[in-house]
Amino acid sequence: MPETLMNPPASAGRYTAVAQVFHWLMAGLMFAVLPLAWVMINMPRTAETREDVYTLHKSVGLTILALAVVRLAWRARHPAPPLPRSLSTWERVSSHVSHWLLYLILFGMPVSGYMISAAGGHPVTYFWLFTVPGLPRSDAVVQAGIWLHAVTGQWLVYALIVTHVLATAWHVAVRRDGILDRMMPAQRAG
Repeated sequence: MPETLMNPPASAGRYTAVAQVFHWLMAGLMFAVLPLAWVMINMPRTAETREDVYTLHKSVGLTILALAVVRLAWRARHPAPPLPRSLSTWERVSSHVSHWLLYLILFGMPVSGYMISAAGGHPVTYFWLFTVPGLPRSDAVVQAGIWLHAVTGQWLVYALIVTHVLATAWHVAVRRDGILDRMMPAQRAG
């Protein structure tokens, strides 16, 4: 991939192509893992596919965690483009805070889910390919995982995703200021 696509100049105001792929891939995975969680917890314990849904949920969660690690490493070497000057101070601050809280979720949800399963004696299998090493059984670790999963999963994740989507819709439909363009591939002239 040409260097200009991998790391466009800051004046372009766009995220790099790699950052865009991370964003949209992880957004898709988040929109997959959340409904899986709802299906999973509402399934009868006797359902034949229950373990498969759990495995799928855990596997998507581990994928999100792995991508979050790589994404954060990428972000450390390729900072986000500066926000447009047209944004007010409160918009800039809320943008930065919400993005870092989203990173907290991208790490907190999979780690806490792993804590619950691995310390609770439940195997964590990655897409039926291999089993992730477990943890020693520990009720304290399970309870800490449940608390973290509940805080990040039942409240924070939904609030931040809804806020992120509504803020994007506001910028696209009302302000029409091109904020979404920063996370979209550049249009070719011609």
